[in-house]
Amino acid sequence: MLPVDMRDWLPEDHLAWFVLETVEVLDTSGLERSRRVGAAGRAGYDPRMLFALLVYAYCLGIRSSRAIERLCSTDVAFRVLCAQDPPDHTTIARFRAETGPAFADLFTQVLLVVARAGMARFGTVAIDGTKIAANASIDANRGRDWLAQQVEAMVTEAEQVDADEDTDEDTDDAAAVSDRVSGSGGSGRRERIRAAAEQVKQELARREAVGHAAAEGALARRRRSEAGEQVRGRIPTGPHHLAEAQAHLAREIGIHQAKLERYAGLLAVGKKPMGRPPVPIEASSRVLRARRVVEAARAAAAPTSAPKGRAAKLPSVVANTTDVESRIMPTRKGFLQGYNAQLAVTSDHLIAAVAISQSTTDQSSLLPMMHAAELAAATCHATSGDDLAHQIGTVLADAGYASDANLAAAGPARLIALAKRRDQAKVAATEPTSGPPPAGSTPRQAMAHRLRTREGAALYKRRGATVEPVIGNVKKILDRFARRGLDAAASELHLAALAHNLKRIHVAAPA
Repeated sequence: MLPVDMRDWLPEDHLAWFVLETVEVLDTSGLERSRRVGAAGRAGYDPRMLFALLVYAYCLGIRSSRAIERLCSTDVAFRVLCAQDPPDHTTIARFRAETGPAFADLFTQVLLVVARAGMARFGTVAIDGTKIAANASIDANRGRDWLAQQVEAMVTEAEQVDADEDTDEDTDDAAAVSDRVSGSGGSGRRERIRAAAEQVKQELARREAVGHAAAEGALARRRRSEAGEQVRGRIPTGPHHLAEAQAHLAREIGIHQAKLERYAGLLAVGKKPMGRPPVPIEASSRVLRARRVVEAARAAAAPTSAPKGRAAKLPSVVANTTDVESRIMPTRKGFLQGYNAQLAVTSDHLIAAVAISQSTTDQSSLLPMMHAAELAAATCHATSGDDLAHQIGTVLADAGYASDANLAAAGPARLIALAKRRDQAKVAATEPTSGPPPAGSTPRQAMAHRLRTREGAALYKRRGATVEPVIGNVKKILDRFARRGLDAAASELHLAALAHNLKRIHVAAPA
């Protein structure tokens, strides 16, 4: 009982029509490269149709190729998008995998469409990250010993297969033997295990180099402390911990003993010392503190026996055998196997740039994301010529991005929190200031000053309201990556960001 004309199936302002109209104006030549032509069988699906289908599905938070295939037969909007010629789920999944590298360019083109519509306000750009689960289980992480055993078993099996083939070469079944394929399967598990073993090996080598440099620094600290020099900072753990703690205790005892002798010398010549008399060595707070440090170092150096029934210690360096490039990410709710997704968001809640990181922290991502946002603003400005909207004014970031390098780096003006939100708001309210930072201030002191000004505090308050709702919407679209690998995750994140921007402009300015 549906109308004959498919244009009557949906309202004129439906998101499906908007997606189709937007795809029509995009340069989809990058999608055409994956199209197979000239082969036997039926004609292939139009890549633009498959792309529009994927974008609309991601707008609704549907990423499963099987669910998309099913909706192409039951949902009116999906039937319109595929022109009642539903593709197989394998076709959809293969298209998403083969055209993934083109999604970044299409994301930029959609951003230009948004800029032409008068949106994408770069006056304030908020940068933040969120952890997104990979298509891998956290229980698939393995350490060096397990990976080495698996690699050794694979090598042994390959050698056995070669030996069997050499033995059977003179038999009548030589051809059949040579045609046999080892039971590795087509999933690539063997290659992933080898890649994971190599990754663990490289990480252990890196940590060994870092540990060697740290040991040399600890030895230099110990020698300075034993020479009577004052060494600032926490004593590093390691083989020199106890020796440096003992040298520090000896220095504190010597300093306090000199105070006692100087005081006794003044009394001996009949002079009255000024101030309170020094306490005995046993009562000196600095000596007592140094003794506690020595006791703690001695206890840490003492060998301990593991209690019976306790599980073996887990390896400190692991790699995931399902998605080798994913990492164990800490979150507020525990740990997940995934990636660190970075977003740069404009003041009108449009995503200007995205990136995928394997780092568990955000500090190393600020400068690349800031440069990506600058490039996006320059691209939009070249298209629109709007000097007011398409030039970055201030970049906002939370305390996870605070570092001396990020504070002092060249680039647009920025406000980076130096403490938690409630602590920073309290300082801005109780210790307000005004004007530029004092001359000679360090980058951190200058940032603290700007955050305590009325203008800086009010501007930074917009960070959470700018980027966090967008992250929430992106997590509704993409709460778990469907594909595996760093590049595949980056392409899927670009697709999700593209879908978010399309939904945003459709709601703000319906066709």
